[in-house]
Amino acid sequence: MRWIWMAAALMLACVAAGTVMADPDPDVLWHIVHERCDVKHRARPASGPCEETDPRAGYAVLKDRVGATQYLLIPTRRITGMEDPAITRGDAPDYLAYAWRQTVRVNRRLPRALPPEDLSLAINSAYGRSQNQLHVHVDCIRPDVKVALHWALPRLGPGWTVLPLDGHPYRARLLTTPGLAGVRPLRMLARGMTDPAHEMGRHTLVVVGIVLPGGQPGFVMLDDRADPDASDRASGEELQDHSCRIQEFP
Repeated sequence: MRWIWMAAALMLACVAAGTVMADPDPDVLWHIVHERCDVKHRARPASGPCEETDPRAGYAVLKDRVGATQYLLIPTRRITGMEDPAITRGDAPDYLAYAWRQTVRVNRRLPRALPPEDLSLAINSAYGRSQNQLHVHVDCIRPDVKVALHWALPRLGPGWTVLPLDGHPYRARLLTTPGLAGVRPLRMLARGMTDPAHEMGRHTLVVVGIVLPGGQPGFVMLDDRADPDASDRASGEELQDHSCRIQEFP
């Protein structure tokens, strides 16, 4: 019975993690990483359903069944999501920096490697997710979102700028760093809130690569706040394209 239960859980996770399905088990990802992946040994390249597990760094990497290129970076400890104060503590693993490294896996699944400005990370809000275990979606950006960011770039800076995307009131800010190590976008988002403990769960966070005016690499942070009355679940994953159509453009 135990193996039957595990097989069912794995099947659910492959679907539920990427696309919301009817009444999914919200703890499937936690069971997958905690029980099926090897969390006892450091930096195992392949362990159960996970392609990588690094308990010392605090994450596991799982290929999502939705899309040919989508990966999930998932903490190896119990962290529910954006609302969990553990993600902004001083000793928190650098989850988004680790997630950005996984864009290499995305590129391995494509006929040609994509530049950073075609790739993205997304964490959905508590209102826009199907799983109660923090997971970072790693995949291609939607082509129309890339175009919107290109035209908005002259207006972006270190402060937040309103930038509607997909019919939702996103706001954007520029990160003029070539990498995400030590940048801590989650902590940056929380610092702008009056009461992060009660506000963070309503927010989504997306990070997209971009080419800065001087030609150097950088990033754009995108944030949206859930507004159920406006049918806005703050699901930043909506800005990603799990079919990766952007690879078709030269």
